Amino acid sequence: MEINSFIPSDIALEQKLSAINPSVYAKTRNHLGGNVTLLSPYITHGYVAVTSIAQRLQQKYALTFQDKIIFEFAWRSFFHHVWAAKGEGIFNSIYEPIYAGSYLSTLPDDIAQGRTGVPVIDASVRELYATGYLHNHARMWLASYVVHLRKVDWCVGAAWLYAHLLDGDCASNHLSWQWVAGTFSSKPYLFNAQNVALFAPDPAFKHWHSSVTVIDQSYEALDQWARSSKTAQAERGYHPSVDQPRVQSVPEQYVTSANLQQTVQGKSVRLFHPWDLASLPKLAGVIDVAWLCPAFHQSHPWSEKRWDWVMSRMTDLSPWLMVGDADTLNATLQGAASVQVQHTKNASYQQAITQLSRSMPNLNALPEPMFLPQLPMLCNSFTKFYQTAQKRVGKLENCFTTDGQSTSASTPQPIQQS
Repeated sequence: MEINSFIPSDIALEQKLSAINPSVYAKTRNHLGGNVTLLSPYITHGYVAVTSIAQRLQQKYALTFQDKIIFEFAWRSFFHHVWAAKGEGIFNSIYEPIYAGSYLSTLPDDIAQGRTGVPVIDASVRELYATGYLHNHARMWLASYVVHLRKVDWCVGAAWLYAHLLDGDCASNHLSWQWVAGTFSSKPYLFNAQNVALFAPDPAFKHWHSSVTVIDQSYEALDQWARSSKTAQAERGYHPSVDQPRVQSVPEQYVTSANLQQTVQGKSVRLFHPWDLASLPKLAGVIDVAWLCPAFHQSHPWSEKRWDWVMSRMTDLSPWLMVGDADTLNATLQGAASVQVQHTKNASYQQAITQLSRSMPNLNALPEPMFLPQLPMLCNSFTKFYQTAQKRVGKLENCFTTDGQSTSASTPQPIQQS
């Protein structure tokens, strides 16, 4: 499927939902031109819950846990399961790196500017900047090249990719980089020129093929390279560059928000944030307020493309914007009759919600939508997680209620680490 634009609207979301064919998806998803869903930005930012998508597909196609698309949805649940247990720990290596030496703490300019001379890498960088999206295979290839051949710390690569992705999700992105790096898997993920050609057979991706470059080696040679001090450089010759888009914390035009203390006085408030952007019916007497927490975005900046995408949606949902940390949130909302907000694992946002809950007895903090049940003990492998979750649920349809919300949703509880 051609990479479409990701319009932040319910109409665009519905078009993508209606285009899903689980059978075709299963057969083609690994190919660059495959029939992928293109739903990830909408899922990340809470337009739609995975549970609702899975329920819709299960009712139409009688899917089970064995279907590939459900399997892939479960990977996201697994990454969030690990995030719930480890919190900010996902930003550090879970296991020791496979290379005992020092990795680079900055991203080389030739990678950031798409001029490595390795076609698959340079094409991936250009597509990332142009669309805010990359096929999953391209993300894996890019991460593998950055970490294993260029010896860049996976944390550096993960932060860079996160900043430019419309669907940048801390758990899925950073734990995927760790999986590629071998710090959250039993072995490093490696690829070569033959692998690129295999999964990019469409003539439209011919320019991605990368024979006679550093990745045109056997897997045995690449594995030895990844574990040694060998470091690749940009391929010889001239390679045109592309400008890296600027990334930033909350853009200046949004920093000064409206004074809402008088507006919310004695009113019911529905507070939403960048991970809770679903359309909801307007309710009489309820004020919808959009909220940005600058502390999070200082640590995890976004590209202008992502800011425009998120803020377009937020301004559609509410004319009111509040920008501030926990203290600002408390001071602004103390006079409200009631406040409703959704939990999130994004630390600064959740810390502010937790602090608000201590000072506001009339706070209704909704759980994050969950697809698979929250497990009480940490599963460090996807296989164990998926098997355990299936045993708890039984049949796929037991994940759903009539409104598409998982029956396992509840107030978040800490996950024990075994």
